Amino acid sequence: MSSLSPTQLAAGFVARITGLGLIALDGEESASFLHNQLTNDVEHLGQGEARLAGYCSPKGRLLASFLMWRSTSTIFLQLPHEIQAPVQKRLSMFVLRAKTKLSDATEAPSNAVVLGIGGAQAPVALQAWFETLPATPYAKVDHALGTLIRVADAFGAPRYQWLMSTETADTVLPALEGKLLAASSEAWQLSEIHAGVPQIAKGTQEQFVPQMVNYELLGGVNFKKGCYPGQEIVARSQYLGKLKRRTTLVSIPDAAAAAGMEVFATADPEQPCGMIVNAAPNGNGGVDALVEMKLAAIEAGSVRLGSAEGTALVFLDMPYALEPLDL
Repeated sequence: MSSLSPTQLAAGFVARITGLGLIALDGEESASFLHNQLTNDVEHLGQGEARLAGYCSPKGRLLASFLMWRSTSTIFLQLPHEIQAPVQKRLSMFVLRAKTKLSDATEAPSNAVVLGIGGAQAPVALQAWFETLPATPYAKVDHALGTLIRVADAFGAPRYQWLMSTETADTVLPALEGKLLAASSEAWQLSEIHAGVPQIAKGTQEQFVPQMVNYELLGGVNFKKGCYPGQEIVARSQYLGKLKRRTTLVSIPDAAAAAGMEVFATADPEQPCGMIVNAAPNGNGGVDALVEMKLAAIEAGSVRLGSAEGTALVFLDMPYALEPLDL
């Protein structure tokens, strides 16, 4: 399947999302346990919502970024499958006497397939199955046919994740492909990038304090909650305003550009000014990417891939304001 452009996706698309893992926590103390581990409030997470949450090292650097939601008795953490096992193992080390059990729910029957649906025609297409759609980003609807989570908008239109069984997907996916553009998992990644939502993967673990990837702007950090690993550094970055770095949206006319690659400002060619967080094919022969870098480099606008003589980055408009932290 050839890569699609943002313009094509904006009309309406459906993709089977691959490469995601799912950790399930069961037990009466699951929420309090996670509340003491993650950057966001878990204890007050309602069944009708989802939240972003980060998992940091003691140095305040992100080991993982989650989409998090709950059912009646289970809390789910979605993350890239390539880092699921080590992250799940690390979390399990801290359970101690807490009444909670972590398990791999990636292939659980009710969550076996994840569809990504977005673009202007997405709500109309989904109304064939859902009488009521999630009204705002990070609202969630539980249904006989699965779980529907509205995530951050992209291309000026809503986006949804629909978790379902294989049997449901066998009928739903062809029906949706009759109404929307059939797309690949890479297209979903492109929509995530255009929504400005970063995802920590293998090549970017322990590289970023949450604010470097705009995580508090996306509601992924709660500064009023109690302690968690790295909390002191995350709070200091916020309130002392010493973190003059952000993540922004760019287009790079180089198909080889990938997460973890460094970028350089032409004004300061000797050292990297930032790093690619996520990248996906943009349908035009290159990639669109979220790139973390110094605010000064964003403002100057002359940044290149790999070296100060590399391919130039083309800055695109972010879907939200990059509030600086130089308070």
